[in-house]
Amino acid sequence: MAPQRLAGRVIAIPESREIDVFAALLERRGARVIRCPLLAIRDAPDPRPVLDWGRALAGGGFDDLILLTGEGLRRILSCIERHEPALRSRFIEALARVRKITRGPKPARALRELGLKPQISAVHPTTEGVVTSLRGHALAGRRIGVQLYGTEPNRPLIDFLVQAGAQVSSVAPYVYAAASEEQAVRELVERLHAGGIDAIAFTASAQVERLFAIASEDGARSALARTWVAAIGPVVAQTLRRHGVEARSMPAESFFLKPLTRALEEALGAGAALRRPDPA
Repeated sequence: MAPQRLAGRVIAIPESREIDVFAALLERRGARVIRCPLLAIRDAPDPRPVLDWGRALAGGGFDDLILLTGEGLRRILSCIERHEPALRSRFIEALARVRKITRGPKPARALRELGLKPQISAVHPTTEGVVTSLRGHALAGRRIGVQLYGTEPNRPLIDFLVQAGAQVSSVAPYVYAAASEEQAVRELVERLHAGGIDAIAFTASAQVERLFAIASEDGARSALARTWVAAIGPVVAQTLRRHGVEARSMPAESFFLKPLTRALEEALGAGAALRRPDPA
């Protein structure tokens, strides 16, 4: 049994898809978990663009494929399995042939589930990391498929590819939807303001954006100043920083729930004084 290093700590988790897994990791270590899923992940409301993009890949229409999330690849495959199962084998065969570029460990893990691996891994698991990793490659005339996260068009990446002379085709296989009602989010913010929550652990940038959208910039920033803020990886940390909040705990290199739990243990574990930021 895991030691109860987080006994007595109250930790809020805005996670949705793996909320039970994350909560169990923390509760086994003694934490009291406040569940407030800020977003839910849904399939793209119209499967046709996803299927069209999948057919283009299966038909040899791409030379390179950029995968920004593991969730995206899995959603593309599930869309194919539901709506056009005969396409699946051709899609995976084509996936094996193209040069695959991954933004971080999660899309690489999704590829490994299919017995595949990336040819290029971003130097950092961010859009900037993907761009940096591709700067030394000749991209002019390359046909590049880009799997987006949510409906974010990722203009920095797309603009870089187009300016490098590539032909770009992007796909958005999933969307984010509100999970908790606004009142539940406002209650979470009030509890943060009151100082009754030791830490909040963000696992997606979209969670940060929804919190700030509901609570306002000043309200969310003030609430987060009264707790220990953790981020699962640099993309989420960058989003927090853009809103004037520093993530004070983050896994060093493996950006998954278990390393995030360990980072929280190190910061808040038994015997550690809770180093709250100065609200001023």
